[in-house]
Amino acid sequence: QVQLIESGGGLAQAGASLRLSCAASERTFRNYAISWFRQAPGKEREFVTVINWSGNTTIYADPVKGRFTVSRDNAKNTVYLQMNSLKLEDTAVYYCAALGRYYANSHFATENYDYWGQGIQVNVSS
Repeated sequence: QVQLIESGGGLAQAGASLRLSCAASERTFRNYAISWFRQAPGKEREFVTVINWSGNTTIYADPVKGRFTVSRDNAKNTVYLQMNSLKLEDTAVYYCAALGRYYANSHFATENYDYWGQGIQVNVSS
């Protein structure tokens, strides 16, 4: 059982930056690809980014490309999401999730994930 705990959310102005962290309870965390999803009010949960177990492969959704950067430190059992140039439409609850079987486009489907964090709110204001 891997517990994921997000931190670093809060309120930021448009154009500012925030960094989210996803800390895992187990060292087996390093065996998982880790993704970030987000869910805005009244919308479905959407894929944001994924990083593979070693950190040498990352994929981003189009709305965040060039603004968000995902990284991981397996020694600290932590994945980071650096969010720059925030926009109003980035307002959402952000979730990190662990994917044990990472292949092809498996990272897009929420049902493929083994563990989820509880989510953390990010609010971007004008």
